[in-house]
Amino acid sequence: MCDKVSIVIPVYKVENYLDRCVNSVTGQTYENLEIILVNDGSPDRCGAMIDGYAKTDHRINALHKENGGLSDARNFGMEHVSGTYTMFLDSDDWLDSRAVENMLEALKTNNADVVQSAFYYAHASYSLFDNRVYRKDGSQDVLENEELMYELVVNEKVKNFAWGKLYRTDLIRPLPFKKGVLFEDVFWAHHVMKQVKRFVLLHDPLVYYLQREDSIVASYNTRNLDILEGLKERHRFLIQHYPHFLSESYRMLFQTSLIHFNLLFRKRTGEQERKQIRAYIRENQEQIREAVSEDRELTTQLTLFLVHPYANIGFLAGRKMIRKLVPDKEAPLEKVK
Repeated sequence: MCDKVSIVIPVYKVENYLDRCVNSVTGQTYENLEIILVNDGSPDRCGAMIDGYAKTDHRINALHKENGGLSDARNFGMEHVSGTYTMFLDSDDWLDSRAVENMLEALKTNNADVVQSAFYYAHASYSLFDNRVYRKDGSQDVLENEELMYELVVNEKVKNFAWGKLYRTDLIRPLPFKKGVLFEDVFWAHHVMKQVKRFVLLHDPLVYYLQREDSIVASYNTRNLDILEGLKERHRFLIQHYPHFLSESYRMLFQTSLIHFNLLFRKRTGEQERKQIRAYIRENQEQIREAVSEDRELTTQLTLFLVHPYANIGFLAGRKMIRKLVPDKEAPLEKVK
């Protein structure tokens, strides 16, 4: 008997995307699936839609709960998981038809705990593939724990996303997602990866990660700063368990802090939060300077930010104008129709 794979899909306000997501799962070449659809109190047609799916496919378990957010919906779904392996999928994303089969084969062949595939950034009329870190050539990397944690901290090959990975269920069942925060995966991933002895990265893209066309700036608010709290929590975790990766953590915290300071500035909001970001960078400037010492651009941004944050914003605006006039030497992401 083939091992059962459970796929947990939280559902909330995605009636325009849900058919594509569910069809991509029911159409998998690997058929021994448990498909757990969790209606997280969605006010649209999603609840009726998942009930309809359950009537047409015995593998689908349609669950309903009051709205509690993505973490709460995933945790609720995990209570009903009976598969040996588990995957999370967001309900506006979708899978290549070979995703489960290929990931499960890689996990078993390598006696691994977790498998991650590469993915496409899916836009309305095209997709982007990050050929800077993935190769799309059928190859795979096998990472032991130390290398895995390094890759997670730098967030290049190994992503903080919970989705796009196949996990041993017994590994993640004791580790619920933190409720009441955005970017819940950042609070969760390092606790999971600490338990992993062997991790497989598939370079072929098997997941389509939908990029909503609504502007990030337009929808941005101070709740998005939860990502900084997640990174700081992970930094404290690294101090205890992986202190040799603190430099990479400081670099990530600095880069993310700059991004969110600039978004707050563009929205003309979060004055208190901007002060907190500025204070954090000032208090940790020596560690940050050491962490970015080999990156001339980040070193410049740190220096300007410490003089005044608006000096750095001016630098970024000027750089953007220059790049419009002079082509960037770095290869762009591969565009796929």
